[in-house]
Amino acid sequence: MSIKRSLTSVPVKLGSLMMLFFLLLGTQVFAANPEVSDSEEAISAGKSIFNANCRSCHRLDQKNVGPALRGVTDRHSIDWTKSFIRNSQALIASGDAEAVAIYNEYNQLVMPNHEFLSDDDLMNLLAYIEYGDKADASAAAAGEGGAVAAGGAGVPSEYLTIILGVLVVVLLLILVVLGLIISVLTRYLKSQPLEEDDKAFIEQKFEFKKILRSDAFLVIVTALVIALVAKTALDELYTVGIQQGYAPKQPIAFSHALHAGQYEIECQYCHTGVEIGKSANIPSANICMNCHMHIQNVGGKDGISPEIAKIYAAVDNNQPIEWVRVHNLPDLSYFNHAQHVAVGGIECQTCHGPIEEMEVVYQHSSLTMGWCIDCHRQTDIRADGNEYYDKLVQLHSGSKNALKVKDIGGLECAKCHY
Repeated sequence: MSIKRSLTSVPVKLGSLMMLFFLLLGTQVFAANPEVSDSEEAISAGKSIFNANCRSCHRLDQKNVGPALRGVTDRHSIDWTKSFIRNSQALIASGDAEAVAIYNEYNQLVMPNHEFLSDDDLMNLLAYIEYGDKADASAAAAGEGGAVAAGGAGVPSEYLTIILGVLVVVLLLILVVLGLIISVLTRYLKSQPLEEDDKAFIEQKFEFKKILRSDAFLVIVTALVIALVAKTALDELYTVGIQQGYAPKQPIAFSHALHAGQYEIECQYCHTGVEIGKSANIPSANICMNCHMHIQNVGGKDGISPEIAKIYAAVDNNQPIEWVRVHNLPDLSYFNHAQHVAVGGIECQTCHGPIEEMEVVYQHSSLTMGWCIDCHRQTDIRADGNEYYDKLVQLHSGSKNALKVKDIGGLECAKCHY
């Protein structure tokens, strides 16, 4: 029995294989050690340990200051991994080939010891490293994250200037058209038989000086000058106390674009009070030294960076770094970071703008009373999984509209002024 083969069958199969090859090209597939738990509890606990101890230098799926960590239990044994995490220098000093190779590959940066971590802590950490955050949820978080508050309810000053400019151009065009119409009508009437009074009216000369000396012209000019002065004065009054765009020079050229952007260090790592207190806390030199006792320059350069040397000098002399405050609210206003960040789930960028892109930090938002009220009017309460709002959600269940900050007292004067 003969089997007929299509001439196109081979190309189709080759095409499928090539497609599969290109889909898998560049993809690293790791098989985690079966001893590592994939339970949600272990992954969640491991994430907390990772963020507190590892995130400033490591990422799961890409190189950072240190190597990408996902698949570490496939590349090394669990016992070796635990030993390296607890005391990498001891393992390197013992002459372990793998530890020495990693140490040399990453410019001989010294990894801090983590001997305080228990076996359970390390297994939870490995659970997060192998199974945590595989789906990139950053896009969803951007869509569902904290509210993006408007800068104000009115029309921006730049738009008003454009609108006024367009109106002036339109008025000039209307005057030109009217002038052409008058010119055409005048020529037509001159060609017609008219009485003497009508001829005198048509042939009268246009005297610009009379218009300049007329009472009507003086009234119009005076009104325009008064309106312009009043608008300028009001604009200046509205800017009193507003420091939008303020970017003072700091004693150390600290780059948020490098730390929060490139290295993705969490804001809470340096600003420790943001989830537990009214203020976010300006970081002390001790926090800087957690990393910079090992990192002395940027991008693996030789020597000590002049800016990092300032941190060492502050520690050696037991002197605080005199950071200049950027965001200042008036004394009559009360703002609590913990209430907004820990309870409300508001992202730092909602108020501070794209902080992870700033080489020099500046005040991004106006932070005026109107700006805050607009935010309270527009922001939906993120009540899912937050027991703090359970009772309020129950009371609001009869409404068809989403529960917003304004519905739970966000517009009451005493919330911010008392």
